Amino acid sequence: MPEYHTSPGTRDILAPDSTRWRALVDVFARVVERAGFGQIIPPMFEDLGVFLRLGEATDIVTKEMYDFEDKGGRRVALRPEMTAGVVRAFVQHRPLLPWKAWYAGPNFRYEKAQQGRYRQFDQVGVEVLGVDDPNLDAEVIALAWEFYGQLGLRQVRLVMNSLGEPEDRARYVDALRDYFTRNEDALTPESRQTLLRNPLRVLDSKREHDAAVVAGAPVIADFYSESAAAHFATVLAGLDRLGIPYEVRPSLVRGLDYYRKTTFEFVGAALEASQNAVGGGGRYDGLAEDLGGPATPGIGFALGVDRTLLECDAEGVFDAPSRNVSVFVVDVTGGQEALSITHDLRGAAISCDRAYEGRSMKSQMKAADRSGAGYALIIGGDELANGTVTLRPLAGQAGDDRTQISIPRTDLIPTLKRVLPS
Repeated sequence: MPEYHTSPGTRDILAPDSTRWRALVDVFARVVERAGFGQIIPPMFEDLGVFLRLGEATDIVTKEMYDFEDKGGRRVALRPEMTAGVVRAFVQHRPLLPWKAWYAGPNFRYEKAQQGRYRQFDQVGVEVLGVDDPNLDAEVIALAWEFYGQLGLRQVRLVMNSLGEPEDRARYVDALRDYFTRNEDALTPESRQTLLRNPLRVLDSKREHDAAVVAGAPVIADFYSESAAAHFATVLAGLDRLGIPYEVRPSLVRGLDYYRKTTFEFVGAALEASQNAVGGGGRYDGLAEDLGGPATPGIGFALGVDRTLLECDAEGVFDAPSRNVSVFVVDVTGGQEALSITHDLRGAAISCDRAYEGRSMKSQMKAADRSGAGYALIIGGDELANGTVTLRPLAGQAGDDRTQISIPRTDLIPTLKRVLPS
């Protein structure tokens, strides 16, 4: 029989990495739920039309999307990002405004796998629909900033820009098209192809050969309407008020066509310079309307779990939580006693494990040491006859006192709750 492995660009996440993964989501949930966000769990695939709103000139739509015809003849796609599906849910269910939703889960893009980037990748994020207030933009950004701080990260940097109103953006794109066309000979072949599809995306080029041309391009701030300029100024003033440092970077455009006005990105300064984005987002007023709903302002962000954990590794913070059990049950009387004791302890919220298959005392004690438990509970013939258990501290877990004691079975749970760390 063949030995099967994961598909290219995917991987299995085993403990303790999976424990750390879940802990990160727990931290995120605590931060955003304190701000009134409720979780949404959207489906992993949608009608293809939902994601075409990302922009038919974007790589996500043209090259990376997993789309197919299902058995009912419907054209569907695995979600390449979360915002479009969340906004579709808003249009479908029409929750009360403002609607504040958070999410966590996998997305799918057929792209070249590299460190921190996979074809199945997880994100955590938030979306707020129904509010066109620049102070909300600052508040949403502050939630991501607080989350990174809760993880212990200190080298994440915030980069800001605004794409203005749609009319501002359209004038800017025309100016970029004219500028890059005049300097087309100085661009790489890849950027020339991008220019044909979307001049704005040329600004995203990380190729050294394009750097000089990109640096001389027109800047979006010169095209802002009065209202767009005022909106962005208020967002920055809000960040200043909250003490959140930032850099305004005119070349920041993000990768999706639905963004307008506020855009932002978080970069991990401890990661490699070319692949250091750990999350980002922006305002997408108009997306709900594109998906068949009423005109509704919206803003949100998505943070990459893999990239965030890589930044944690680089900064030496947010280690995997200990998953050691508190107690290991050693039963040399056949296993039935261990079965009932572990059941009772777990019911009393005491973590525990045991050995199986009737192994010897020596083998079970080795397993107890490997478990990382603080104590072993031993049941032998004498304990079974006397209705007791022996509580033995294990090396390196319970201090220097290695004295074992005999406990009546009826006193086991109260005794453990007294001696175990709270």
